[in-house]
Amino acid sequence: MSLNRNEKAAVVSDVAAQAAKSQTLALAEYRGLTVEALNKLRVDARSKGVYLHVLKNTLARRAVAGTPFEAASDAMVGPLIYGFSEDAVAAAKVIADFAKTNDKLVIKGGAYGGKALDVNAVKALAAVPSREVLLSQVAGLLKSPVQRAAAVLAALARQRGGGEAAAA
Repeated sequence: MSLNRNEKAAVVSDVAAQAAKSQTLALAEYRGLTVEALNKLRVDARSKGVYLHVLKNTLARRAVAGTPFEAASDAMVGPLIYGFSEDAVAAAKVIADFAKTNDKLVIKGGAYGGKALDVNAVKALAAVPSREVLLSQVAGLLKSPVQRAAAVLAALARQRGGGEAAAA
């Protein structure tokens, strides 16, 4: 399918707008995937807030020019699916999780914080827990000392309450 000049400009502006509000870019080669598998990947990505799109590499390079994702331009070769996410780990997690169950999706690289990521870095980023999980872990750590102090105070109160009852 060939796009005319106006359609190409619209695609570039759409991707540039998405890149402007995203933290992470993950790239994967989708050669050999069935339409059904790609649709499943898209549904999963959409549910996790990841913008997933198959783009011509030249249009993608134009869209990310001047952004922190320009660092990944060298990896933009071959038939790629581009995943942008506002959450720092969502795009990498969606692509890496899908690649675990489908060997036809091959992670090629990405970008985060203005730095290009190789395959191992994308997988490492995908292994980081999501923001919600990290926040719940921090809340659990903050709650633990308070619970322990309350348990000690309750034990002291029971001990004192039991000691006074025995003396009376």
